[in-house]
Amino acid sequence: MPAQSTATPAFSGSITALVTPFAGDRLDEDALRRLVDWQITEGSNGLVPVGTTGESPTLSHDEHKRVVEIVIDEAKGRVPVIAGAGSNSTMEAMDFAIHAEKAGADAVLVVTPYYNKPTQAGMEAHFKAVAGAIALPLIIYNIPPRSVIDMSVETMARLFEVKNIIGVKDATANMSRVSLQRQMMGPDFLQLSGEDATALGFMAHGGHGCISVTANAAPGLCAQFQAACLAGDYARALSFQDKLMPLHTALFLETSPSPVKYALAAQGRMQETVRLPLLPASDSTKAVVREALGIADIPLA
Repeated sequence: MPAQSTATPAFSGSITALVTPFAGDRLDEDALRRLVDWQITEGSNGLVPVGTTGESPTLSHDEHKRVVEIVIDEAKGRVPVIAGAGSNSTMEAMDFAIHAEKAGADAVLVVTPYYNKPTQAGMEAHFKAVAGAIALPLIIYNIPPRSVIDMSVETMARLFEVKNIIGVKDATANMSRVSLQRQMMGPDFLQLSGEDATALGFMAHGGHGCISVTANAAPGLCAQFQAACLAGDYARALSFQDKLMPLHTALFLETSPSPVKYALAAQGRMQETVRLPLLPASDSTKAVVREALGIADIPLA
């Protein structure tokens, strides 16, 4: 049985999977800086630029790297920055990870290679190659709904033997995975939820935090929710869950990040622009998002 640990991991609590603001065809750097500062002021415990929520598939490599640089610069060390560095090309993932390290990121988040459908052995080799290119901590991002492939607990356990592979962002929404991963890797294996709606159960099973889409639009509430979970006050956490659940649901009525960008636009924080092949949220979804923001007592512009 792995030894028990009471240490609080360096990356825990409410960590925002940041959207990437656009102004027309270009990055809206001013809006991104404002978003970063607001997130930190509201209590977010960390930031993840250029993940899936940041529309990384439609950013050029130069844009990807620029977003990472801006977020690190604006955060000014106030919270950890976990830079998205995933690709279905191992060489591209290594390049993004090396850049993130040079730019001053605190860790990298690397998604399981999508579309290629590598075997478990192929995934293991991919992550070992990326981890070997940097000294930064690396967090595995396991998201079968988007990547098609699912990294097994056994593969994860082998990767945890690599000194700078420290944990997982788990977007399987399978609560048993948390306990199974604790059973095999122990409590020091960092486990971050990648699915807002089930984060309460994830935390109760032994999770350390959530890389959250909803935290873009409701950073203060998400931070308080996570703080309650980490304190073991699940009655208080449930009260936040009840308030946030309509928003968790609304923000995934259409492909993310279209609804959450609208939620931010409705608060006057940025334009709702997304890049093709995504489209802005439909009017019917916007109405549900506005209603959910109201339930969460989040004022509109």
